[in-house]
Amino acid sequence: MNCYLQILLQSYKEFRGILVSLHLICPKIVKFYLRLLISIAISAIFVACSPTRFVPEGETMLSSVKINSDNPQISAGDYRIYVRQEANSKWLNTLKVSLGIFCMSGTDTTKRFNRFVHRIGEAPVIYDEKLATYSKNAMEAAMRSQGYLQARVVTDTVVKKRRAKLQYNMQSGRRYYVKHVTYDYDNDTIRQEVERGMKYNLRDGMPLDMVQLDEERTRIIKFLRTRGYYNLTPEYISFDADTIQHELGIMLTLKFRAPANISREMAYQQYRLGEVRVHEEPSPRDDDAMEGRDTTLYNRLLLIQPRKSHLRNRVYRREIFIHQDSLYNEQATKLTYQGLNALPIVNYATVRYVTPHEGDSLLNVDVNVNLNQLNSASFDLEGTNTAGDLGGAASLTYTNRNLFRGAEQFSVKLRGAYEAIHHLEGYQSQNYLEYSAEGTLRLPTMPLVFSDERHARLKGNSELSLLYNSQDRPEFHRRLLTGTWSVNWVKRSLPNFRNRLDILSLNYVFMPWISETFTKDYLEGDDPRYAVLRYSYENLFIMKTGYSFVYNSLNLQSATSLNKTNGYQVKFNVETAGNVLYGISKMAHLKQREDGQYELFNIPYSQYGKIDFDFSKSVLIDERNSMAFHAAFGLAVPYGNSTIVPYEKRYFAGGANSVRGWSVRQLGPGSYRGQDGNIDFINQTGNLKLDFSAEYRSCLFWKIEGAAFIDAGNIWNTRNYADQPGGQFRWNTFYKQIAVAYGLGIRFNFNFFILRFDAGMKAIDPVVLSGRDHWPIIHPNLRRDFAFHFAVGLPF
Repeated sequence: MNCYLQILLQSYKEFRGILVSLHLICPKIVKFYLRLLISIAISAIFVACSPTRFVPEGETMLSSVKINSDNPQISAGDYRIYVRQEANSKWLNTLKVSLGIFCMSGTDTTKRFNRFVHRIGEAPVIYDEKLATYSKNAMEAAMRSQGYLQARVVTDTVVKKRRAKLQYNMQSGRRYYVKHVTYDYDNDTIRQEVERGMKYNLRDGMPLDMVQLDEERTRIIKFLRTRGYYNLTPEYISFDADTIQHELGIMLTLKFRAPANISREMAYQQYRLGEVRVHEEPSPRDDDAMEGRDTTLYNRLLLIQPRKSHLRNRVYRREIFIHQDSLYNEQATKLTYQGLNALPIVNYATVRYVTPHEGDSLLNVDVNVNLNQLNSASFDLEGTNTAGDLGGAASLTYTNRNLFRGAEQFSVKLRGAYEAIHHLEGYQSQNYLEYSAEGTLRLPTMPLVFSDERHARLKGNSELSLLYNSQDRPEFHRRLLTGTWSVNWVKRSLPNFRNRLDILSLNYVFMPWISETFTKDYLEGDDPRYAVLRYSYENLFIMKTGYSFVYNSLNLQSATSLNKTNGYQVKFNVETAGNVLYGISKMAHLKQREDGQYELFNIPYSQYGKIDFDFSKSVLIDERNSMAFHAAFGLAVPYGNSTIVPYEKRYFAGGANSVRGWSVRQLGPGSYRGQDGNIDFINQTGNLKLDFSAEYRSCLFWKIEGAAFIDAGNIWNTRNYADQPGGQFRWNTFYKQIAVAYGLGIRFNFNFFILRFDAGMKAIDPVVLSGRDHWPIIHPNLRRDFAFHFAVGLPF
């Protein structure tokens, strides 16, 4: 108890002066944050006093680990990965709350409560001198591999009250460099092959870096293995380094030697490919799995297949880059793996080279292809929450992975959703009903890619999709018909850079019914306040084309995968709509409506240009803490046949993936203040968007992670609309209209998906451009400024 009182007294003395000063300036700040400070203080109390009772007698608890470097060119943080034993983790890099949770239990593990708390908390880390020695040796080896041959690490351990503070002091010494590099081969053919086909990366004067030497070794062997030299491995290359007394220069020799356990003739044998045999294995669930097999020679491929083969022969010829009578090429093997395993009908594929006898220069190849189940179906249920209106959705998906026996994937998805709408007066129905049907055909080839050479450089597919969507709301009924032809591809030499081209996308929006109440209140008459609203409820046709790319520095599939990495991702999209139709309308001198719009089948078509840019960056602090940054810009400009961008292409602000101090569609455009909740979801949209976010992420305990974030941004319109006062973008005022929010978040990370709960508070409110209410961070009000968000996945 005395320990608790001492900490309370110490904490009170430290914070008393700050709290008194803040209270004199703004008492609401103290009231608002006092509970948070108390919670942190309580956590610190039970963390500080109780852990050592779980430490066995004669042992000490590791309370902290620090790394110091005497060389400004060596970052101590880069060597953290070599530390084998770390102290207990900290929340937001400050408090050991996970340890504190563990210490809330007793030492009796027979009690269920104690076992539960031990499972979700974190036990005290017992200091292990052997692990400290291992860490020290690993850090010394890492520095020496970078050329600091005299490097040493000195450990300093201070033990007080059964708590150990461990410090690694790195003393690098001076860095050695390569004074001169020479090359020594035991085979002239190999030497000539290397010198004729590539340039060495090693050079005189470079630092002595073992990583660069190993990369050069791998690069040379990889090059030779594309020239038929099947038996070569990195062990064939070694390095000799001769030091000169009293000098930092190293005389470096790259030696290429065949191992002693293999004859020189076999080691340097250049192989050509013999028979290329393809063994097709159907799925065990297929009825044809037990039938007989046929052997067919097709375009120099020996195909061994069931009598009712599932795949056409040309598919194997297209995806197998290993060709009979060609030199062995490791890159061709890699491309074959990628091509076959990317097919939806293929479960997995393997390539095996039959080891030849000595003196034999032919390699026979066995390609084993295990097929997937042809048909599958899945059923999914999900819960929905739209601005507090709860509902549910169900979807049924059927997939055929080989529709025309050419690895074409065909899928049909049926989806239905229901949502109960509240606080909507004057309408007969209070329910939202949606159903949709979508068919997609994905072809494993790209248009205009006919040659094997081009197919070897580009990997891609084509996609045809058709979607029908029906939405029945109390205010209106809406129908959407969409057809798209798109191409996705990636250059094999740049797998991080994924491209998509929407060759043609047709969208037809039809409004079969609008309620009399909604029509009378908002759509009838010429009130300029509802100009955007009226346009959003007209029948519309959109014919667009677009291009987008995603670049991921880590070659990951999604932005959320950047979590806890040192990677970044760039997304870019550009699209245009209506240009071809507008040109045809002009040349054909078609008749215009009274408002100046051209029509197609008595339906006005939309014309606009749109560009989007999105950047995400993750910075790994340590294995449990990271920072994430995000910036996004979007602009959609109507022109020609349109004065307003279609509703589906407009931007909104607020919500779980935007400025989290506002609920979804409750922010903007500009300083516009929503006044009618029934139509603000339309009016609070814009055609220009700016978003900025910074988020600190930390592993807390068990599967729970925490975050602290700051968001900024808003939306605007590039035109002045009467129903959106303050919503137009102006260079001299837009910076005053940038909203800022801050908050905390809890995430449940189940590896395959993440549940996210974020609590945001307004910091700067653009609705009020000056005065007290412009700064909610100084005058917080929970009822006015608080927004809670639930989402699946990370915001960026």
